[in-house]
Formats: sequence, structure tokens, C-alpha cells
Amino acid sequence: MNREICDVISNNELMPGVYLMWLQAQEIARRAHAGQFVMVACGEANTLRRPISVHSVEHDNFALLYAVVGKGTEQLTHLKNGSKLDVLGPMGNGFQISPKPSGTLSYLIIAGGIGIAPLRYLVEAVKPWCRQIIVLQGAAAAAKLYPKKLLPQGASVTEATDDGSAGHKGFITDLIPTFATTADVVVACGPMPMLKNMAENQNKLRLTGKPVFISMEMRMACGLGVCYGCTIRTKNGLKQVCKDGPVFDLNEIIWDEMARI
Repeated sequence: MNREICDVISNNELMPGVYLMWLQAQEIARRAHAGQFVMVACGEANTLRRPISVHSVEHDNFALLYAVVGKGTEQLTHLKNGSKLDVLGPMGNGFQISPKPSGTLSYLIIAGGIGIAPLRYLVEAVKPWCRQIIVLQGAAAAAKLYPKKLLPQGASVTEATDDGSAGHKGFITDLIPTFATTADVVVACGPMPMLKNMAENQNKLRLTGKPVFISMEMRMACGLGVCYGCTIRTKNGLKQVCKDGPVFDLNEIIWDEMARI
């Protein structure tokens, strides 16, 4: 983990209430892996940092995709080119990626809403040895879908919206059976009900027997495993999302315990 006072390069509203911020920070950019996150100091009025996934990395720069969900993230929207941002990271355990011969694997990547935040960097990371990368992206409406043009070239994108304004009308999980059969690895990030649905309906979704990894979005106070505020129950005992995750095997989580989240 490293602390850097980062230079803000850009900070623009990409979708309604969702911003893409680029920061210059050599050490964080050099060390970050897909699936990791940083803890951001949002302003003097907020004593706790906010966890935000590493969205992309280019040379000495890295990007954060964040939704405005409270006072802290709202303060981030006011940062402009040349502003400074206090960041700790990279933190957590990201996706375990083992290089394979080029053209070997097929990845199915499932993003529900802001769940695309940690998954874009994963697409970049696995692209060199994949024969196929399919991205399923779901949102409430077309305006809230992550722009296809910002995904790495070569990824095939299929969309779903609750209101039918783009792609399939319905939930993104409706599309999983169509694409899961040919996938070697499945990765997902999104709202807890979406992940729980995947865990409880693996046969129906044709996920049984496949490696399925999820990135969990949880409230975090410290990000260091000290406060135990993000503790969850797993088949291997109590785990902390910030320290042991945020990436877990779908079948490792005791999902009955997640009903209250």
C-alpha cells in the first residue's frame, strides 16, 4: 500500500451521477492489479476515506469510476484538472490472473450498474491471451450504461436495461444462460441481489462447474482489515472484504448471511 497526493488530470460526468476521474500517481499506477481498490480522502468534512475500484491504468496514470451516493463522493465531483487528491492504495486482493498461451481462454464478464468499475481493467489484463471476451452490461436505462467505446477493443458487448431503452428488456442475469456455456471463466460485479441470484440459480444460469469470481461492493471504514466493518461469513470462516477480497469465489460466500446487506 502506498499513499500519494495525486494530481487530478480530468474528472467528468460520464453517465448521470457517475464520474470518470483520471489521476497521476506513478506508484499506485505501477502496483495496481485488476480488482484492487484505493481509499480516497473526499474532503475535510469527512473523517473516513471512501473505497473506489481501480478502473483503468495507463503508464503513470490511473482512473476511478465512481457514483455519487453521498456527501463524500459529491465532494469529489468538484475536483478539476490541477486539483490534488489524497489516495491510499492499491489495496485488497484483486483477480488472480495466470497468463496462458495466447487465444486460450473465453471470459464472460457480467457488470450490473456501477459494477463495471473494477471490470474494465480486468478486460485489459486478460485480453492478451483470450480467444473471446464477452461483456454483459446491465443498467436501469440506456443513459446509465457504460459507453461501449470506452471498453478495450475486441470485447463483445451485450446490454440489458430494466426499461428496455437499450438491448434486452430485463435483468442482465436473463442473458447469462445464452453465453455461459462457452465460457471458461465467469466474473461478475454488481448489486448484492444480482450476485445472490447467480449463486442460488447456478444450474438455471449454466454456471455449475465453472470458476465464477465476484467482486463485492461493501461499505468500508478503514480498508485495512482493522475495523471489521466489512466482515462476511464464508465457508472458510469470517473474511473481510477489504483485506481478503474484494474478489471471492462465488461459492465461497454463505449467501443466507448476505440477505440483510
